[in-house]
Amino acid sequence: MKPLNEAAAGLSDTPSTVEAVLHDAVAALAAGLPSVRMEAARDAELLLCAALGWTRTQLRIRGDLPLSAPAQQQFTDWIQRRAGGEPVAYLLGEREFWSLALAVGPGVLVPRPDTECLVEVALAFVQACVTPSVLDLGTGTGAIAIAIAHTLAHAPAAVPVRIVAVEREPAALVVAARNIARHAAGRVDLRSGDWYQPVSGERFTIIVSNPPYLGSTDPHLPHLAHEPAAALVSGPSGLECLAQLVAGAAEHLFPGGLLALEHGADQGAAVRAMLAAAGFVAIHTQHDLAGLERVTSGQRPQASAS
Repeated sequence: MKPLNEAAAGLSDTPSTVEAVLHDAVAALAAGLPSVRMEAARDAELLLCAALGWTRTQLRIRGDLPLSAPAQQQFTDWIQRRAGGEPVAYLLGEREFWSLALAVGPGVLVPRPDTECLVEVALAFVQACVTPSVLDLGTGTGAIAIAIAHTLAHAPAAVPVRIVAVEREPAALVVAARNIARHAAGRVDLRSGDWYQPVSGERFTIIVSNPPYLGSTDPHLPHLAHEPAAALVSGPSGLECLAQLVAGAAEHLFPGGLLALEHGADQGAAVRAMLAAAGFVAIHTQHDLAGLERVTSGQRPQASAS
């Protein structure tokens, strides 16, 4: 197995076949950080496909072809950066979410497949409403709001819905605006501000959020060093932002409205307790594809005063 510098040198200095270059790159990544090592083969294939402008099928059937010098140079650079822990999404400038290609970049949290669980919960509730309205707090790339808007716009019976997405970080606002313009133009109202501040006096049928929920000493943080800490770390316990969202939700929900929150796999019980203490009913936790507790929701009681 070649060290990273030897593999990279081979990629840049010696003409080689696609298959051989890919083999060396996988070996280089597999020798690196634990967080990179787990996805070495997948990441190397994605990066090589992007460098060549090929699909993964083409990569497999054209493995005996030589790699061009420009493609080698680009691929070598990406492999070196990926071995240092930089997310593939930052290298390529986009990430697929809900089958949509979303722009991403440094300073913005990379959307995760786990968050699609939150979209599913939101859609199930929204599609049962007559005149739904959605508030997405801490929208980041805009992934959740866009997925909801895109799905409803392309449903057999289109559901008219008002969607507001809130974000406080300037870098994320730029990326979210770009993604909304591409996938949900005119269907998502993007606003700048902190949590509920930009929607003072407004109410919605559902509030969704994937807030920061890692504690300040969480062991996963070293593997996420390239992503913005503000989008990951909530505070010492990891529950601080979740508590803020629960505390302010009733004021911004119609009676019977739903609050749905993504959280860590070990935080379900704490979020259920927060919702119960705040007077929410029909509290439920949805598991992700790995069988882990991922999204907890609760409804504002119908009898609550307006």
